[in-house]
Amino acid sequence: MILTRKSLSRRTMLRGMGATVALPLLDAMIPAATAMSRTAANPVKRLGYVFIPMGSDIKRWTPEGEGALGQLSPILQPLESVKDRVSVISNLELQPAYPGTHATSNAAFLSAARAKRTESSDYFLGVTADQIAAKQIGQGTLLPSLEMSMDLMETVGQCDNGYACVYQNNLSWSSPTTPLPAEAHPRLIFESLFGEGGTSEEREASRQRRSSLLDWVKEDMASLKRELGGADRSKVSDYLDAVRDVEKRIQKAEAASKDNPVPDFERPMGVPASYLDHARLMFDLQVLAFQGDITRVSTFQLARETSNRTYPEAGVTDPHHPLSHHGNDPEKIEKMSRINRFHVSLFAEFLQKLAATEDGAGSLLDHSLLLYGSGMGDPNLHDHTNLPIVVAGGAAGGMQGGRHIRYENPTPLANLHLTLLDKVGVALGQFGDSNGQVDDLFEPLGI
Repeated sequence: MILTRKSLSRRTMLRGMGATVALPLLDAMIPAATAMSRTAANPVKRLGYVFIPMGSDIKRWTPEGEGALGQLSPILQPLESVKDRVSVISNLELQPAYPGTHATSNAAFLSAARAKRTESSDYFLGVTADQIAAKQIGQGTLLPSLEMSMDLMETVGQCDNGYACVYQNNLSWSSPTTPLPAEAHPRLIFESLFGEGGTSEEREASRQRRSSLLDWVKEDMASLKRELGGADRSKVSDYLDAVRDVEKRIQKAEAASKDNPVPDFERPMGVPASYLDHARLMFDLQVLAFQGDITRVSTFQLARETSNRTYPEAGVTDPHHPLSHHGNDPEKIEKMSRINRFHVSLFAEFLQKLAATEDGAGSLLDHSLLLYGSGMGDPNLHDHTNLPIVVAGGAAGGMQGGRHIRYENPTPLANLHLTLLDKVGVALGQFGDSNGQVDDLFEPLGI
């Protein structure tokens, strides 16, 4: 009975040779007294960032009116099903990104710092918001933070107006001179979440000996389930089913690429050929990482600045970067808007999955704060004012969704970073060029 049974540690894992699988939050992990008295019993708070490159068509991005969100704009329409969990913030700016380059847009987005202009290895930026959070709320997890990207190859040398490519490759910096590489290979992320490391050869040999990573933890799984109540057994089964589903999709991509003669050195083959499939897989990995409390801080770069990626899934076969320099050509603006909407649709799917995933007395979305946006406003002008920014989440800090906040005057994006950090328990006096907080985001409408 839950009142007398010793509670299970939140750090309980299923272990086997070559595998370590964290678990979702179970009733058995909550002490009886807490379980009897709780309503939303001090939930773990997560903080996530999703970056889009090259701004947006702001006219088709910005909702009409202010206050309560009414009809969503064309680009934001995919968020309709989670509209009450998101807020749009207009007229935020990124002054440290000027004089207006792609490199500084990427670099300043999470740092609110001015990048040193250099083409060499003496680059210098600042500690990013995610890493400040990771140092405080991420130290008790397997991964203090998770850095992800959709770009498989890093660019090198000078990328943009005298700025080293490192500024475009990396969103996260743990120190002014230490960028944290983002991972784009689903297999490597999966192994970092659930595997036990080793060289690429050792990992491959382990995979050859099993059809699933879960094969290694069957005995531990069976033993644990005997100790759990019915509701917890269902939670564990559902979570492991989700892990297996992601693993199968990775295996499917690997099987499809076996005939590729180009070696990838230390990186395994097997990234989905479709951007849509790849992105969905990456978002699902983030859901698993949050659900298993493997990490509480994540960053995800949907594409780097100056990306020439095409988006046939959105009906756009023109490269993104040239379209962003649209010169007010209606056809180019329409195509760019389709890309913007496509990216938002992927984020919306992610939010829906977080909302559907139980986490204690609420959902993962209830207990998360997520910032989606770009360090550039109008890409045709290369400006960093009136950025496309959405914040999503719930009870982690008491965010009030379903609103449009529009500042009369340009306001530092750093104010939002400072606010989100504060709401997940990281108190700072200032961050970057901040001059206040975005209090409206956490106050009821009408106040």
